[in-house]
Amino acid sequence: MERTDQESRIDRIMKHPVFLEHLSKNDAAEAHRRFCRHNMVHFLDVARIARVINGEENFGVDPEWIYAAGLLHDIGRHVQYADGTPHEQASAGIAPGILAECGFSEEETAVIVDAILMHRTEDVAEEKNLRGLLYQADKASRACFVCPVEQECNWKNEKKNLRLLY
Repeated sequence: MERTDQESRIDRIMKHPVFLEHLSKNDAAEAHRRFCRHNMVHFLDVARIARVINGEENFGVDPEWIYAAGLLHDIGRHVQYADGTPHEQASAGIAPGILAECGFSEEETAVIVDAILMHRTEDVAEEKNLRGLLYQADKASRACFVCPVEQECNWKNEKKNLRLLY
């Protein structure tokens, strides 16, 4: 991984005021949530798992796209709590402005936003692209096998991660 003194587009997302505002709103909305949270830990887990899958399975997806999608895929979760808008739609509505201001092209933004929109759609699970990566990593990021409230979770058992995958 190449590192430079220059601020990356991912650094810009993480410092972006709109990103930070929505991250804070997610944290406030989930302050008393007992189940999985949609916070920076989850965002980075998803990005890192997607990066591993990308490398191991030779998907060839740009790592910046992976991290951008990982950071933004659930950024609108608080909207779902507030008014019922599916969070993938809310997140896809928030992401384009942030991506544009952080240096992503219209074409890159379209790919990332499409992956965000589809990250809950099982039909994309086997795709060898950003959509498939984001779907797989989002599901794999949950440690149901050690969750103290797993029995109370409304996820179907076949969706839960009841053993460590490696």
